[in-house]
Amino acid sequence: MSFGKPPNIDSFIGAPPLLGSFPVDHEGECKNVMKEYMKCMRANKNNNGECRSFSRAYLQCRMDKGLMEKDDMNNLGFADLKKESSQ
Repeated sequence: MSFGKPPNIDSFIGAPPLLGSFPVDHEGECKNVMKEYMKCMRANKNNNGECRSFSRAYLQCRMDKGLMEKDDMNNLGFADLKKESSQ
């Protein structure tokens, strides 16, 4: 029986995602930045538009610490924000 897959497919070889897969911050290197972002989210009733500078700072921290591949902030959707890392 195939149990959820077509019976004529023997195996499937997947490909890793292009973006979106990065190591968990086990050492808490960016924990303070993440906490500031979460604090902002709570204060703004989960309106992430009000907390974009914190989100940008968090991603920058991850890139600086080698927890994700470095990329230009414009490519990550922050082209409209200045270099400033917090509100």
